[in-house]
Amino acid sequence: MCGIVGGVAQRDVVQVLLEGLRRLEYRGYDSCGVAVIEPQVGTQEATLKRARSTHRVAELIDQVQKEHLTGFTGIAHTRWATHGAPVTHNAHPHFSGIDPKQPRIALVHNGIIENHEALHDMLTQAGYVFESQTDTEVIAHLINHLYQGDLFEAVKQASRQLKGAYAIAVFCRDEPYRLVAARQGSPLVIGRGEHENFLASDALALAGTTDQIMYLEDGDVADLQINHVAVVDALGHAVYRAVQTVHVHTGAAELGPYRHYMQKEIFEQPRAVADTLDDIKSISPMLFGEGAEDVFKNIDRVLILACGTSYYAGLTAKYWVESIAQMPLEVEVASEYRYRDSVPNPRTLVVTISQSGETADTLAALKHAQSLGMTQTLTICNVSTSAMVRECKLKFITHAGVEIGVASTKAFTTQLTALFMLALTLAQVKGRLTPEQVQRHIENLRHLPVAISAVLALEPQIIAWSQYFAKRENALFLGRGMHYPIALEGALKLKEISYIHAEAYPAGELKHGPLALVTEHMPVVIVAPHDALLEKLKSNMQEVRARGGELYVFADADSRIVAAEGMHVIRMPDNSGMLSPILHTIPMQLLAYHTACARGTDVDKPRNLAKSVTVE
Repeated sequence: MCGIVGGVAQRDVVQVLLEGLRRLEYRGYDSCGVAVIEPQVGTQEATLKRARSTHRVAELIDQVQKEHLTGFTGIAHTRWATHGAPVTHNAHPHFSGIDPKQPRIALVHNGIIENHEALHDMLTQAGYVFESQTDTEVIAHLINHLYQGDLFEAVKQASRQLKGAYAIAVFCRDEPYRLVAARQGSPLVIGRGEHENFLASDALALAGTTDQIMYLEDGDVADLQINHVAVVDALGHAVYRAVQTVHVHTGAAELGPYRHYMQKEIFEQPRAVADTLDDIKSISPMLFGEGAEDVFKNIDRVLILACGTSYYAGLTAKYWVESIAQMPLEVEVASEYRYRDSVPNPRTLVVTISQSGETADTLAALKHAQSLGMTQTLTICNVSTSAMVRECKLKFITHAGVEIGVASTKAFTTQLTALFMLALTLAQVKGRLTPEQVQRHIENLRHLPVAISAVLALEPQIIAWSQYFAKRENALFLGRGMHYPIALEGALKLKEISYIHAEAYPAGELKHGPLALVTEHMPVVIVAPHDALLEKLKSNMQEVRARGGELYVFADADSRIVAAEGMHVIRMPDNSGMLSPILHTIPMQLLAYHTACARGTDVDKPRNLAKSVTVE
């Protein structure tokens, strides 16, 4: 969480910083700020200037323009609050100086410093006065405390004292054309330019400024000057980090004709799935990287580690892998996995699922699994340059494209697509599918983009439903079998962007407790594909009707579920068999989106949330 942008140049960098913040606002929007070194006219001295806001980046831009803030060296930040409420004095950048009226150090930070209390006590005893409740201000004061004329050296020393996850960018009044960065567990990239250099949490922030991107590794400290970039690793040794040409199209971050990024990304799913499939003609271990065949032949179980929406993708994959490949699969919430005793098996394929590839909980769980001797690792990820991709032996890049909306949509459907291909590949390697069966599955996969487009055409009917949901404060979602995780995802979408309390259950569990919640004021959403469990599901639906509940059913075209009083039905265009969970995801997204619109919430930036969860 939190977004960082910084730059040192021979030109005013403020507009680059503000545009970068605008693109990174999805990472946190509790507050934002920018700081620059402003030369004193007619002197060789400089002063630090900043603007901070507890509103959105658009308001900060107006503030900067009114205050005429300019500078050749600057840092900026958009915050997701961890330590300290989202108020102005807790907003980044933070200053530090022996004289608070003449600050020397300016710093922004993403992450959590676990030993900030001990450092706070030490720095207080040293005479520093704290103006905020953040752990970030501790870092600024620590660097100032250690500063002896060389900012790079001070940051290196400070980083050795920090415990936790962080990405920081810092500059000093006494070295006006220098910017220093450090990372441990939180992403940070450097953008190289002509007589200028930049840094950011994400290359997206620098699109249009530079496409020459250097990815820092954990423990790195980087020294950025106008014509110079140097990096040292955690041991203090000079290291080379390759510069890659990364084309991030700014159009990917523009709304176009859509009202919100979430809406845009829902309607991008046919293209995203098609790109993920990449005109697939065959199933092969090579889809997952070099050496995948040997890995797949020598594993006898699968462990999926993920959080949030990605976790629900993993739950769906459990049904596919165990049914098609006939291999046992466990799905673990990544944030819990490393804090319990588990039974490792070296013949396990450990699969991580993450949109960003930087999810702190999932990365930590992956490293824990590796420490237990489970070294056969695969990541399904949307960002090819992420930490997760670098950490895992095998990879599958989903090609969803940039996803700005905090509530995941196209990332989820492309993850499901990738996981289905994994199930097919494992089944093929283990000899559990005939060539004819593989070909039928491939044909169904290639039909997915068209099928998704057909489901999107249901939007007008779903809009009508959303008007009713918008007036409710609670909702239940029910599914059975491999559609139960889709019900979970539907409930999550509704709660995270409309703020309606929503829960999901396997439909067979209704009578074991949740039925007590059902009244005429409790809408119940049913995921009702035409599968082997349909008749059982119909019985569960009658249990709801008998208690006066309102049913909202997404039914397959051939499921013979008829609308009646208290039972509203929207028919899916066709029955997609094993791929049905992917198609049934789409109406869940649309229902949540239009309900949120009807309630007037901030769809793309729901309260208390952020896109990339890079803190524990």
